[in-house]
Amino acid sequence: MKRIIIFASGSGTNAENIIKHFNSRKNAEVTHVFSNNQRAKVLRRAHDLKVKALHFDREAFYSTNDVLNILKDAKPDLIVLAGFLWIFPKKIIDVFPDKVINIHPALLPKYGGKGMYGNHVHEAVIRKKEKESGITIHYVNEHYDEGAVIFQAKTSINENDSAEDVANAIHQLEYKHFPIVIEQVLGLRDKE
Repeated sequence: MKRIIIFASGSGTNAENIIKHFNSRKNAEVTHVFSNNQRAKVLRRAHDLKVKALHFDREAFYSTNDVLNILKDAKPDLIVLAGFLWIFPKKIIDVFPDKVINIHPALLPKYGGKGMYGNHVHEAVIRKKEKESGITIHYVNEHYDEGAVIFQAKTSINENDSAEDVANAIHQLEYKHFPIVIEQVLGLRDKE
């Protein structure tokens, strides 16, 4: 049984979708959800789905090895960032090489980097009158949104679309593709 740990900072709809996806599988499971935000809805979603939910602060993540030691004990096969807003520490990436992936709500390298998350991305896409946007699933390195791309999916943008319309289309791509790409990275499914 492959072990997945999710890191999230917000409401956790992607985390919930991933947990539910793997609840129906026999070959992998989400064992923990970690959040840097003690009020994040993702912690409640994880609790409701009977997944261990842990909150940590900046010191435990960056200054000490508290989070790293918990991860070592949990022995994840994959760490999945699903709406996690802090830069991931190199010390964790070094212990779990090629085992940390992230989803970004744009077609990287466009609209990536510090401060580019959620509606900030969608508003920028609309301001630039882009004809398409999408999702990028990539490996995590010590820089925002710069790791090797694993997968991208696109959606068209109409000239009358709002940032909210783009966000809704992006969410549908995330829900459809993220669990499948996780299976592929874990070697549980052939690339389609």
